[in-house]
Amino acid sequence: MHISFASNHLKKCAHDSRFAVNKLGPERARLYKQRLDDIASSESLEGLRNMPGKYHELTGNYKGKWACNLDGPYRLIFTPHENPIPTDRRGCYLWAEIFGVEILEIKDYH
Repeated sequence: MHISFASNHLKKCAHDSRFAVNKLGPERARLYKQRLDDIASSESLEGLRNMPGKYHELTGNYKGKWACNLDGPYRLIFTPHENPIPTDRRGCYLWAEIFGVEILEIKDYH
């Protein structure tokens, strides 16, 4: 899948390991890089459904966004490039038709 970044900070963390460890800490930086590698190697969001990290749709104020686990309560939050997000007749998102994501933030939203 294609990955874009909502901020230069997230992009730099993705491409500069030393910067990522300095800003995120060693464990979160490692997991951030791993999740990005998993996303990049998948053909669609469907390929991530059963991967480590518990990829899941968000609800409420975060509806239309997805998240996956990093360390502790921190989540990697992203949104599909597709606009509108593909849905079936029941309004459920079609993970298999999402081919790119934008990384929005790393956050503890709990």
